[in-house]
Amino acid sequence: MGAAQRNMKMTPEEYLAFERASETRHDYWDGQVYDMAGESETHSVICTNISTALKLRLRGRGCRVFSPNMKVKTASGGPFVYADVIVTCGERQYHDEKQDLLLNPQVIIEVLSPSTADYDREEKFARYREIASLKDYVLVSQRRPYVEHFIRQEKFPWGFSVAADLSDSIHLTAIGCDLPLAEIYEEIDFPALPLFQGIEPEE
Repeated sequence: MGAAQRNMKMTPEEYLAFERASETRHDYWDGQVYDMAGESETHSVICTNISTALKLRLRGRGCRVFSPNMKVKTASGGPFVYADVIVTCGERQYHDEKQDLLLNPQVIIEVLSPSTADYDREEKFARYREIASLKDYVLVSQRRPYVEHFIRQEKFPWGFSVAADLSDSIHLTAIGCDLPLAEIYEEIDFPALPLFQGIEPEE
């Protein structure tokens, strides 16, 4: 989430009117509008890889894979935020007839960057958890093969797993398909990293 766009509060209705007329993207958080930072080449390639892999696996199943231009509504008055990749199957529910604010995502995937990693893991995920339809939340590192997968469960709120090798894959429970890391990171050249990484992600 970037620096505040304005020093004044906006209502949800004012934000939607502002955003629909804007040529750039903004998140809406607690009444305030925030600039969306531009994406790197690596970020863009990873998002495209994920969208393509999921589109091929979900063909003919009544599912939609959305690009970063689709907003998600996390509560009645916001936040309204853009996600990198969104998947929903079956009937899609929208805020209004404009169909640019999705209410029922089943899978949300975010590609991490140093400026957004804490936001994606903490504040953003806390709001995403309010979406009853959301079953899989995935965080993808840009710097090395490292994918964090949060899974909504019946007995406990959320399970957690990590995939950290290009031979690994994650299983998206909501849509019943596997997503290999080799496809997520296709055509990505990773920077040289220290031999010892520890157990925490580096973003």
